Amino acid sequence: MDKKRGFEIAKGFENANINLPVRSTKNSAGYDIEAAEDCIIPAFKAGQKPTLIKTGLKAYMQSDEVLILANRSSNPGKKGLILANSIGIVDSDYYENPDNDGHIMFAFYNVKEDEIEIKKGERIGQAMFQKYLVTDTDCANGERIGGFGSTN
Repeated sequence: MDKKRGFEIAKGFENANINLPVRSTKNSAGYDIEAAEDCIIPAFKAGQKPTLIKTGLKAYMQSDEVLILANRSSNPGKKGLILANSIGIVDSDYYENPDNDGHIMFAFYNVKEDEIEIKKGERIGQAMFQKYLVTDTDCANGERIGGFGSTN
């Protein structure tokens, strides 16, 4: 089978019982993503960095595709969790990068007054593969040399 797009277990999580993402229904756009381990997301305080939730996953795709990470619709209301960057963008060249093997993480803030506990296997977000377009004058020729946040 020719690999076009999909999910794999990231290095370091091979024995962590990670579930590969699935869509809940035949018309779902997003693949449900689970937390790879238990974690605590503290109540928000000014100046605080977001909490990175590990998924234990990496994604491969075609060079003209992107993986969009989105929050679950129930997270803000029920748990007070919002994505720090509104949506996450996973580029095709993030896969197997030398810094972190392309490990996908979700960056959350907790806007509730109390800390929130996330359990391993709990669904934290969703991921959607998308094609993207470039302009006629596009001249990008740089190459990724790192992982999370490495393209400045």
